[in-house]
Amino acid sequence: MRKIIMIMGLIVLALLVVGCAKPASKFPETGIEIFKSPTCGCCSIYAKHMQDKGFDAKVTDTYDVQAIKTKYNVPAQLSSCHTTIAGDYFVEGHIPLEAVEKLLTEKPDIAGIAMPGMPSGSPGMPGAKQGQFVIFSVGKDGSINEFMRI
Repeated sequence: MRKIIMIMGLIVLALLVVGCAKPASKFPETGIEIFKSPTCGCCSIYAKHMQDKGFDAKVTDTYDVQAIKTKYNVPAQLSSCHTTIAGDYFVEGHIPLEAVEKLLTEKPDIAGIAMPGMPSGSPGMPGAKQGQFVIFSVGKDGSINEFMRI
């Protein structure tokens, strides 16, 4: 009886450990860095979302997020509240995981992707999703095209 209780305890412990484990990133070579204002709550929720999805996400608080946007040539019309750097790309705003995964899997010859504003229902933003999210690609020459819709 004692062995059965001990085995059951080990099984429960193993299940707890597995349940608390962070999912492995599909992109272990790509840590991401999220540049955000220290006072922005939605950006913190976005960062936690990406960490929960398995990304090694470093969060850097800065009062000058615009300097990062300028450094990576994020077009003003596509600007959002935070900028993420993933490998050689910028990822501007509350972009869903599917778009980031597509970017890092396909590795297009672009500067980055962006979803302007702070759309309701996007990762980190409260409320229900209203229609499709349109994510744009930004070429190294500054050209803007549709990257995908989610």
